Amino acid sequence: MEFRFTAEEEAFRTEVREFLKIELPPGWSALGGFDSETELGSEQQSEFGRKFNKKLAKRRWLTMPWPVEYGGLKASIMQQMIYNEEMAYASAPTGLSMGVAWVGPSLMIYGTEEQKKRYLPTIASHDEIWCTLYSESEAGSDLASLQTRAVRDGDEWVINGQKIWTTGAHSSDWGWIAARTDPEAPKHKGISMFILPMHAPGITVAPLINMAGMHGFNEVFFQDVRIPASYIVGQENNGWYQLAVALDFERTSVAGVARARRWWEDLLRFSREQRGFVEARPEVRHRLAEIGLEIEAGKNLCYRVATLQQAGQIPNYEASIAKLYSSEVGRRLSGTGMELLGLYGQLHPRSKYAYLRGRIERYYQVSVAETIAGGTSEIMRNIIAIRGLGLPKG
Repeated sequence: MEFRFTAEEEAFRTEVREFLKIELPPGWSALGGFDSETELGSEQQSEFGRKFNKKLAKRRWLTMPWPVEYGGLKASIMQQMIYNEEMAYASAPTGLSMGVAWVGPSLMIYGTEEQKKRYLPTIASHDEIWCTLYSESEAGSDLASLQTRAVRDGDEWVINGQKIWTTGAHSSDWGWIAARTDPEAPKHKGISMFILPMHAPGITVAPLINMAGMHGFNEVFFQDVRIPASYIVGQENNGWYQLAVALDFERTSVAGVARARRWWEDLLRFSREQRGFVEARPEVRHRLAEIGLEIEAGKNLCYRVATLQQAGQIPNYEASIAKLYSSEVGRRLSGTGMELLGLYGQLHPRSKYAYLRGRIERYYQVSVAETIAGGTSEIMRNIIAIRGLGLPKG
């Protein structure tokens, strides 16, 4: 089957590409950000990213699937996929807006009118940034085992505990936190969801530096943090089911495939310019050809998920297949890049001897996280086995 977009969808893709040509400055690299000659410091890049996202918000592209009354465009699933694909291919500094991806949709379903009026407009305008406080040291894949407590005290909730792997906690205004409100209930039935001001007294954010030397994750500690009783979202002790709905909004994988495609194209370009790297090693050339086919297969898996969603179906195990496949293609591609460059592939981006501005070294390390974030490969395989193949639970 040959998948084709409608004329309207192709016109939207062209619009996004033209926007990116204008708004991404000279020196912006296809390999992810500014190249070594014009590289900005992290604070400057962060500031550029904020301004870039404000421009997206002005077009309502940040919240395009949202209803119009909440600041969105009520865009189709296909439009959303096209947008995600083009932004990732261009390495645009969009990041992952957790407010847009999970908090906003959850508030639309479970929030009060007051909560919707207060928070949805500032999420849509990119005026306030959110982080997601789910994982704990002993509650990762088995998230229902979380132990952070929220205890009602009059007109307030008092929160104690800790969270880990919290992306962007150090730069967020608000947190979306899952906490245990009934320790006597079965673990799936004693959790509630809360809105949390990240600058409240009693919150400590400690940075976690990943193996690529980058700061995105954090560990967050809560000591007698008091929030108004009105900051609970939805029904008390029903948070697990609300959380599961929020996680469903995350199941998108086309960005990973689009990034891999751009990296693959750059590796091909490099191998043509530096023919000596591949002429002596035909196995690397063969791997590049194989990965090109894998990327195309991954793209079609993502398109299949979007097609099912567009038809009103729930692509549960299909989304897990797409996520698993796209993240592991990234691992294989980065490994092939290291093989191609040899010892040069290990050089830091700041090294004057680094090929491709040292981005392969970055990608090789960061690609590991892609098989973990949003559900580990092991969990994805379990979902595929149980829900897709009908195999019994272990």
